[in-house]
Amino acid sequence: MQIKTLNLTKFYGSETNKVIALNNANITIKQGEFVSITGESGSGKSTLLHLLSGLDMPTKGSVMYNDKNIYEYSDKEISVLGRNSIGFIFQQINLLPILTAKENIVMPLLLDKKTVDEEFFKSIVELLGLDDRLNHLPSELSGGQQQRVAIARALVAKPNVIFADEPTGNLDSTNSKEVIDLLININRMFKKTLIIITHENSIAKRAEKKYCITDGIVTRGDIAHEMR
Repeated sequence: MQIKTLNLTKFYGSETNKVIALNNANITIKQGEFVSITGESGSGKSTLLHLLSGLDMPTKGSVMYNDKNIYEYSDKEISVLGRNSIGFIFQQINLLPILTAKENIVMPLLLDKKTVDEEFFKSIVELLGLDDRLNHLPSELSGGQQQRVAIARALVAKPNVIFADEPTGNLDSTNSKEVIDLLININRMFKKTLIIITHENSIAKRAEKKYCITDGIVTRGDIAHEMR
């Protein structure tokens, strides 16, 4: 599934109080690509992620999923798109403390009244090294293991696109590298589009395609690097 934005813009406030969070962004993300989006705090990274994924409405412009503007969808259609085609991994892991790792992973499917694909589930947990942690509560897992559970939860519905917003922000350097390695392996093995929002150059430079945001303006980071 290709994602393409056309003059995507987001304003907050009006007139003298207007803040331009995103200014005429034009980007293209092909199916299966690993894309990084970098920028300083407040540059517009999270705004772009929310608009790309249908979590927020743009002031103007469009987000095309396979030539269909998702902002022409009804609320119900946007909701279905989010449940069926998009997986989220956030810095705040937000596992339910009273549920086991397995229950946390499959919860999105159960809430949507869908059957768990046991073979796919097994392949995910094996890849993430969670085989012997499925019956543990979040409090019994390390930070890195909790983030792996969150990754599995994002994958279990077989989304086409995975959005990761600062997924290593609360992890130490060792766990951070392990989590990024796992996400890249998932990108390659399952051909899932991976879009990572990060401020870490060590993560961004591993992406196939790099975008950088400065004061709401999006540029190709890899092209800028090549021009220097």
